[in-house]
Amino acid sequence: MVDLPGAGEERIVDTHAHQPTAAFLEDAGGQMMRDAADRFGTDLETWSYEEMVAEYREQGIGRAVLLGWDAETNTGNPPVPNDHVAEVRDEYPDFFVGFGSVDPHKVDCVGEAIRCVEDLDLSGFKFQQIAQGFDPSAPRHDHLWSTIEDLGVPIVFHGGNSTLGACAPGGRGLKVKYGDPMLIDDVAADHPELQILIAHPAFPWEREQLAVCQQKGNVYMDLSGWLPRYVDEQVLHYAGTLLQDKVMFGTDYPMIRPEEWLSSFAETVDYDESVQRKILFENAEAFLGL
Repeated sequence: MVDLPGAGEERIVDTHAHQPTAAFLEDAGGQMMRDAADRFGTDLETWSYEEMVAEYREQGIGRAVLLGWDAETNTGNPPVPNDHVAEVRDEYPDFFVGFGSVDPHKVDCVGEAIRCVEDLDLSGFKFQQIAQGFDPSAPRHDHLWSTIEDLGVPIVFHGGNSTLGACAPGGRGLKVKYGDPMLIDDVAADHPELQILIAHPAFPWEREQLAVCQQKGNVYMDLSGWLPRYVDEQVLHYAGTLLQDKVMFGTDYPMIRPEEWLSSFAETVDYDESVQRKILFENAEAFLGL
């Protein structure tokens, strides 16, 4: 266990975790996920949720947001069903926070969003605009954002480039432009009660992401998908100063494992303990209502 604030209490919160099972890595991810694994330099091995929870607890992490996935229309790959996310959450209720996923191109996306919250008691939603192939600022999606705003749960949007489809011809048809945080700025402006977390330091739009987080009181960001030693210095500076109340820890599990991320964090930053506590768990506790 890395010696960090909150670790001894198992209070650290990972705001960005995926399934370590075939349902996500092989079925939903398909070839584009194999491309990403190659880019990360990792193998697409699978393991159980029991092993996942044990791995997290060994690092002093007490909660993790488990993200749903539905990019079926754009990729042709099957989703990780929201019912499955709820079932895993129910099996480990003191550890997982379940976030659903709806495909914005499907005609029943609004109804499914309502079902996720009212029937499955999921705590929020994850959107991966590059994989799902959509512009969140497009007017056709406004009803979906209004519905989620009325439901009173937060959204995680993907920020920046994606390694899905990396180095494949045409990137498997995935379009990087949908990861621009400025598209999320429109959503935040039009839906001020909608709490938004932008996942990942949004390379190559880090400055745009920082600007949106600074200007929009309802927009936050996490540091998932990158080991801290590779994160842009300006992002780390803002995380420790102006945006210290709006930045959260996340891994992008299983692509990045908790011990590796936390070790890199401890070796890279020199934040005082109060700032580390905010990034590692206090900001997430407030955002998620834990």
